[in-house]
Amino acid sequence: MHAAAGFELIIAMFLVIVGLHYLARRLSLPPAAALIVGGGAVAFLPGAPGIAIDPELVLVLFLPPLLMDGAWFTAIAPFRRQMAGILSLAVGAVFFTTAAVAVVTKLLLPSLPWAACVVLGAILSPPDAVSARAVLQRVRLPRRLSTLLEGESLLNDAAGLVLFRFAVAAVLTGTFSLGAATGTFVLLVLGGVAVGAAIGGTWVALLRRLGDDTLMIAATILVCWSAYIAGELLHVSGVIAVVTAGLICGWYQHVVFSASVRIRALAFWQVLVFLLEAAVFTLIGLSLRGLFDRIGDPARIVGTMAVPVLLIVAAVIVARFVWIFGTDAIVALLGRAGWTAARPLGSRAALVMSWAGMRGVVTLAVALSLPEAMPARDLMLVTAFAVILVTVLVQGTSLGWIIRRARPREDPAALPPLDLSAAEREMFRAQLAAVEREAHDERGELVHPQLLRRYRARATAGETFEGTDEERRDAIARHFDVIIAAVQAGRAELVRLHRHGRIDDATLHDLEHDLDLEELGAIAAKG
Repeated sequence: MHAAAGFELIIAMFLVIVGLHYLARRLSLPPAAALIVGGGAVAFLPGAPGIAIDPELVLVLFLPPLLMDGAWFTAIAPFRRQMAGILSLAVGAVFFTTAAVAVVTKLLLPSLPWAACVVLGAILSPPDAVSARAVLQRVRLPRRLSTLLEGESLLNDAAGLVLFRFAVAAVLTGTFSLGAATGTFVLLVLGGVAVGAAIGGTWVALLRRLGDDTLMIAATILVCWSAYIAGELLHVSGVIAVVTAGLICGWYQHVVFSASVRIRALAFWQVLVFLLEAAVFTLIGLSLRGLFDRIGDPARIVGTMAVPVLLIVAAVIVARFVWIFGTDAIVALLGRAGWTAARPLGSRAALVMSWAGMRGVVTLAVALSLPEAMPARDLMLVTAFAVILVTVLVQGTSLGWIIRRARPREDPAALPPLDLSAAEREMFRAQLAAVEREAHDERGELVHPQLLRRYRARATAGETFEGTDEERRDAIARHFDVIIAAVQAGRAELVRLHRHGRIDDATLHDLEHDLDLEELGAIAAKG
């Protein structure tokens, strides 16, 4: 395929993505499911070109920015509080699922070497950060569960990838040392943390000196790939390097970004992540044709692979249930014995966590990277695709229904020390104190009375309002609805003046920019 044809194919894919997203929104379907199904349908259209996916390119292109996006918005304090639970899922559940899949695969295919069975388990074991993000954006979970799932999605890829590489090496060389593997895993993680911290610290120091909005945004976008590539070049975990750098950047962005940089960077980043995330699911669907071309006769899949594939898929899903409910039962028993360092999830929350184990881009890329000499390579490819399709199309589409039925409760210990209303009051008081200091001239005379009245009213609104918190929120929403309507009316009048030649383009853009900022502020305050 010529380079120009490849570029045209990429543009066509993004046009398909926009159409599928619109269709999914109209039909109230999860976008991830619509993109996979739509991509698969497009792949089998007559005359559609075949898609050959380079697994290394998929990992380096898609994984760093999507991991960075999750780490950037991760709340550090809850993440640290839930670290034991996150590691239980990101490491313990990955190892347990790998072992469970290996045992089931060995029982189904006794002639397959144990190391090859472990390879398949490592491919299927880590739930995917992209799939988790796509689903979590559409559902509402208690803070503790959200923190656990987001933390798991950030860290489990490192465990899965390390397991996979050691298992593949064991198949190809015939040797394996548990002690050496454990030591190497620890070094990979610690090395990834060090590389990510260095990249994140460099970013903070660099942004304090750049002084140009566009350069700051460009430097921020490049952090994720810089951390991943540096980690891989130094033979440590690129995944951990990205997550560490993302946590540092997210922590410091509040003090190194100006308001204009934050608004512009966030808008650009959201579009970039949307396109990459959607492209991942579309590529999964498009790559189905390549799988069928490789296998040849579809009857071979049904006749010789259907039963073991379905049983292995079931083992992947059941293993997560066993691990989460098992560890939760152990925590509950320890709590009854007087150990209170951890709290059990409870059956409702454990059900939701167990069902939220979608696989995606990492499973796909790792499966496609299998060497040709790998025993049962075709079976592993088919199983990987089956696990992705079942977990995304079945678990991903039904997770919202499961959450509504289970109704997991918020853990009081997971709530922040200050709620939204109290934080808002503290913010308004600080603003009022600043205005009171600046509203008088050198002689002590009040020179900004209207500004002072405005901020005093905002600071005392919470104490003077008579009614419930819900009624106050409704009143605030109505207040900002009026502001939004006024902004829209002002914008319409500007456009009318411009269309009639009363103002030029520069005046239109300047005044419209002010209205846009006012509208964004009103929408954020209303929400």
